Amino acid sequence: MTTTDTVTESQGDANPSGYAAARLRLLQGEERSGPPRRAALAQLTDEWLAGLFAGGAPLKGTALVAVGGYGRGELSPRSDLDLLLLHDGSADAGAIASLADRIWYPVWDLGLALDHSVRTAGEVRKTAGEDLKVQLGLLDARHIAGDLGLTAGVRTSVLADWRNQAPRRLGELQELCGERAERQGELQYLLEPDLKEARGGLRDATALRAVAASWLADAPRAGLDEARRRLLDVRDALHLVTGRATDRLALQEQDQVAASLGLLDADTLLRQVYEAARTISYASDVTWREVGRVLRSRKAKPRLRAMLGSKAAPERTPLAEGVVELDGEVVLARVARPDRDPVLPLRAAAAAAQAGLPLSLHAVRALAGAARPLPAPWPAEAREQFVTLLGAGRPTVAVWEALEAEGLITRLLPDWERVRCRPQRNAVHTWTVDRHLVEAAVQASELTRRVHRPDLLLVAALLHDIGKGWPGDHSEAGEVIARDVAARIGFDRGDVEVLSTLVRHHLLLIDTATRRDLDDPATIRSVAEAVGSAGVLELLHALTEADALATGPAAWSTWRGSLVADLVKRVGALLAGDPVPDPSQVEYTVEQERLALEAFRTAGPVLTLRAQTEGAGADEPVGVELLVAVPDQPGVLPAVAGVLAMHRLTVRTADLRAVSLPDDVGPGSVLLLQWRVAAEYGSLPEAARLRADLVRALDGSLDIAARLAERDAAYPRRRGAVAPPARVSVAPAGSRLATVIEVRAQDAPGLLHRIGRALESVGVMVRSAHVSTLGSNAVDAFYVTGPEGAPLAAEDAAEVVRSVEGALR
Repeated sequence: MTTTDTVTESQGDANPSGYAAARLRLLQGEERSGPPRRAALAQLTDEWLAGLFAGGAPLKGTALVAVGGYGRGELSPRSDLDLLLLHDGSADAGAIASLADRIWYPVWDLGLALDHSVRTAGEVRKTAGEDLKVQLGLLDARHIAGDLGLTAGVRTSVLADWRNQAPRRLGELQELCGERAERQGELQYLLEPDLKEARGGLRDATALRAVAASWLADAPRAGLDEARRRLLDVRDALHLVTGRATDRLALQEQDQVAASLGLLDADTLLRQVYEAARTISYASDVTWREVGRVLRSRKAKPRLRAMLGSKAAPERTPLAEGVVELDGEVVLARVARPDRDPVLPLRAAAAAAQAGLPLSLHAVRALAGAARPLPAPWPAEAREQFVTLLGAGRPTVAVWEALEAEGLITRLLPDWERVRCRPQRNAVHTWTVDRHLVEAAVQASELTRRVHRPDLLLVAALLHDIGKGWPGDHSEAGEVIARDVAARIGFDRGDVEVLSTLVRHHLLLIDTATRRDLDDPATIRSVAEAVGSAGVLELLHALTEADALATGPAAWSTWRGSLVADLVKRVGALLAGDPVPDPSQVEYTVEQERLALEAFRTAGPVLTLRAQTEGAGADEPVGVELLVAVPDQPGVLPAVAGVLAMHRLTVRTADLRAVSLPDDVGPGSVLLLQWRVAAEYGSLPEAARLRADLVRALDGSLDIAARLAERDAAYPRRRGAVAPPARVSVAPAGSRLATVIEVRAQDAPGLLHRIGRALESVGVMVRSAHVSTLGSNAVDAFYVTGPEGAPLAAEDAAEVVRSVEGALR
């Protein structure tokens, strides 16, 4: 039996088992999907409910009405049934209750979610007037069974009320949408988005329908229906994959959902979801702006007519050649000729961003439809306008989105297509790749006074991740693309080389500062060789900060900024001709020297806990600084890390180095460990208790591994999506004094303890360590030597890698 046969044969069948079987065949069949399946499911459900409605004694003056998503015929496999039992008040209350029971109970018996109400026409209008959500659902009211005239009357009155009250109620609707966006975030950037509630989701698409129904304004139609259809298709697949009524596209379900939709992988799925959400979000921005303009105009016109006695023409304020401001938007001047002025799109965009005004939808569409392509290389004016757009700060984002919505960005920068809506599967990143690049330019605009070539900084910020989406290292791929783009934009050969170098090495400073020993001369020389000049170093410093600030709160802090600044200072001195300082001449703070001497005199660990407040920014991780000094001996790193894990202290950053004692103190060295830690929950332990446990851990009387294992067994942690496996490698040419072991892994309690034990087990000495946590990712570097203090041979380094990998499995 085909799906069509199923729908036809079920007509008038009020038997729940018959409906359930037909519904199951429809959902499991491959003949239909997408809108046809949703429409068929709605029709099948209509016929079943109509049979339930007509199954008993006829009751005049009643009607069964579908509202909300069911009213629109958009039934997903696990959607609620939104039903209104309408009556004219003439029937006995008991008879109405009996009719309601006859319909509701079979729905419940099948386990279907039901949102139901029983009201008269008057009650419907009253409730709609009091509850905006009820009114929105009624705008999609659709007759199922009973008195068609009763349904039609309610529909007419509800629509009339909505249109009459639109000036007031649309403001409520906009506020409701804004509050929801604050709670749920933006669908186009979330790794686990709510397809319905997040900004740019199905709720916003429904809100746009409500605005259109008010006759006050209408949304841009281009691509809107397709975006809505795409989100509904994904939700259908999500319901079928999970078997639940969920709108949350969780990480663990994305591959299955993608496969069920015939897509390549989860990233392809997310890109389609993000593109749909971006279309809806942009349409919402344009629509709400138009609503505001219409309402302001209605308020202003009576006053103007009273003052002037006639209709006043809106004022047009010139902003640039061919560009004017009109009623709070940037539009094209009457004399503008996009077909003869290829720079006009960039000039209009730059003028809008500089003025902090939105680009009119009509202007963007006119530019997209008529503007000629720019010659290659671009003329100087085009390049200047492009840089002006990038340097306008926060207003750049909205203008860029308007250009992108009409395809102008990919026309200007064809390589942009690969990063457009591309997800970043890293919890540290807040944005998709393309939005991150625009955000980096916004952040760079705040730093232009720090560099001699702000134009190169802004363009480098926009292009630094342009290689993502290509095979291999995105920095290497980006270098090639940036060189081509820079030449096309019209930069000279020298500037092209600077831009390609900035893109190639945009991670160099932050990676080196947080993962390498800055007291090692090889570290400073390698960075100096890569950047080549003080001018590039200056630009790279600003780009590093802009990139990190645009990434997310976990990527930048006062501490990270100070490390990068220290590295830049050292590299700058080398480029200026100053010698690299001898590592043995490193200066320590008074507190560090005091702890080192006390540890040497007492032959035991000494530590201090200090609140991390001085110099902390508003986005600084909460925590305290822990300083530990221990006479140099095996097992210090795993012991300290294990004690911290026992006390449920999360390690934000850590730094370990061996401190040689002055000749007048005595032979030997002390290990100095500087940590930034935070309590997982509760208060911090007392320093005396930490020291006591550390003493026991070092003398072997405290079995940390056993204690941690017992706690994990007693209180197992909930596991979400499976994290990618840890990566352990030897950094090539990392240092001339030691072998650098890099570890990238999912952060977890006791992680550093396990790494430390693995290093100790193969007999290497940890001379320094640099540990940082970015969101849920641990990125660590360990400088290790053999027992004689020299870097490891290749085969020994490989053994260390295998040992650490084994400990992290």
